[in-house]
Amino acid sequence: MRTFILSLLALATASSPQAGAADKAEGPATPGETKRVRWASAPPVKQSTYRVQRMKDNPTIDADWNKAAWRAVTPVTLEYYMGEEPAHQPKVQAKAAYDDHYLYLIWKVEDKYVLAKRTKHQQDVCRDSCVEFFFTPGGDPEEGGYFNLETSCAGVKLFGAHVVGSEDEKFTANDFASVVTANSLKGPIDPEIVNPTTWTLEYKIPLGLLEKFARIERPKPGVTWRANFYKCADDASHPHWLTWSPVTNAKPSFHLPKYFGILAFE
Repeated sequence: MRTFILSLLALATASSPQAGAADKAEGPATPGETKRVRWASAPPVKQSTYRVQRMKDNPTIDADWNKAAWRAVTPVTLEYYMGEEPAHQPKVQAKAAYDDHYLYLIWKVEDKYVLAKRTKHQQDVCRDSCVEFFFTPGGDPEEGGYFNLETSCAGVKLFGAHVVGSEDEKFTANDFASVVTANSLKGPIDPEIVNPTTWTLEYKIPLGLLEKFARIERPKPGVTWRANFYKCADDASHPHWLTWSPVTNAKPSFHLPKYFGILAFE
């Protein structure tokens, strides 16, 4: 009898609402997916810092994550999500480096449900499988503003200059051409690729282009910028909003410079 009663108690505990709530707190379980990201605790939030190395050579921009120019560079990993915890959690890494003329970035995304409908620059590429680099070249982004470079997996870009004094300046076709870009996937991609797909993207941003829109503090040892790295896919079947430096805003938004991390140039 005692064994029978204990069995009933165990069954009741397993099916109780409290047990269900604990299971839900662990987040969505999607077969074949690995939990890679977490919600940023609040408050306080410690700003992330990334140490940006000087690029030794002017490498060919070819989206090769494993080439010699990038091997010694430590990547950032996007470890946080915004909004509801996404069922699909791609592994997203990025590396940055600089020289006297360019800021270099390369991305590697271990993805699924990859979409790339947009074919022209300045379209809303955030709705596709997209990586985004928001940054201010020196100073406080809440005072001086910031740039945002959003690039789909197919290399299509949206470039914004939310900086003081740039209201009348627009990015031209020549400006986009100056941001030399290589991408491993070719677009358009529609319908989406549902199978596991690793894609890479590489570009270099001319410092002179940024100076068209704002006064900048050129990278050199001791200089710091503020920035964040993002990944999104608004229109994909499994949307997500991921970030490097933690953001504690409940609603997904990348235009929150107070959460930008720190780029420390070496």
